[in-house]
Amino acid sequence: MTETLQNPHRGHGLPTRQSETLPSRDATAVAKLLALCPAHSETPLQDMADLSTTLGVHSLHIKDERSRMGLGSFKALGAAYAIAYDAARTEPNDWATALTGRTYVTASAGNHGMSVAAGARVFGAKAVIYLSHTVPQAFGKRLEAQGATVAWAGDDYEASMEAAAQAAKDNGWTLLSDSTWDGYEDSGYRVMEGYLQMASEAAAQIPAPPTHIFLQAGVGGLAAAVAAYARTTWGDAPHVTVVEPEAAPALIESIRAGQLVDTTGPVSDMGRLDCKTASMVALNGLAMDADSFVTISEQEAQDTVDTLKSHGIASTPSGVAGVAAALLKRPDLPTDARVLCFVSEGPEDA
Repeated sequence: MTETLQNPHRGHGLPTRQSETLPSRDATAVAKLLALCPAHSETPLQDMADLSTTLGVHSLHIKDERSRMGLGSFKALGAAYAIAYDAARTEPNDWATALTGRTYVTASAGNHGMSVAAGARVFGAKAVIYLSHTVPQAFGKRLEAQGATVAWAGDDYEASMEAAAQAAKDNGWTLLSDSTWDGYEDSGYRVMEGYLQMASEAAAQIPAPPTHIFLQAGVGGLAAAVAAYARTTWGDAPHVTVVEPEAAPALIESIRAGQLVDTTGPVSDMGRLDCKTASMVALNGLAMDADSFVTISEQEAQDTVDTLKSHGIASTPSGVAGVAAALLKRPDLPTDARVLCFVSEGPEDA
């Protein structure tokens, strides 16, 4: 494991914040809206008994998001929920045309874009998704199959987001990012709120409260939502670890600096986690709720892909990063540890 940092801001948050907004901790509204969606059903919690024996711990459970709403990723819960939230505010007579005439635009490394495309289609809106040239062509084709218009811009996520933001300004479209920054909170906050659903499902499914939770992070939305829900449900007991690629240490460096900072680094094979600047609201939440932050190498993530595939779970380096950190921390985990991880997406060729 490349680096571990204990969080000095646990329980009280960053000393310097651009915003006081924290992630939502209440999954009630999410569950109510999702109940109206025919594609929604809960995803399984896998009891990885063989791996827990290898780890030398009491249990290892993996919340398996590969089948989420037929879109192959936890991201299905985010943008689709935010768009449904917008649709509900119109008090529609016909949900299928609630947002006709509206266009949502975003940048994505693939999965967030799928959620935007699917949500827009369901409620009668259009979707335009900007992808950087490092995103696999297969993701572009999957987005087009969902009815989205795909535009390619820049050599990294940040460049494609700049292009999406400019397109929103030029065309009067609605920018729907899965991140938040100064002056842009509401939509990204709703996306993050949608992720509470998988946390609430896991809490209901797991046979006993976890003692250790490992959460992969790009801009930090998944990690912040799950950590917030974990604190509300289980209090201070679980040790929450946030996991990033060593090539994209946006959260760990911000925690170290005590404020939001931009980072640089090479392109990571953990493409959905390859974000050089954290979500402002997610960082606020994780500074309060996470106990430690770690980075992992490309090889460590790929080795975990191979390990989980041998146990019947096919995913990507991005999807298994949390599990990778759990496996790497094996000597540090007590024998009575009850570990909870999330596999956040299916394989790219699924």
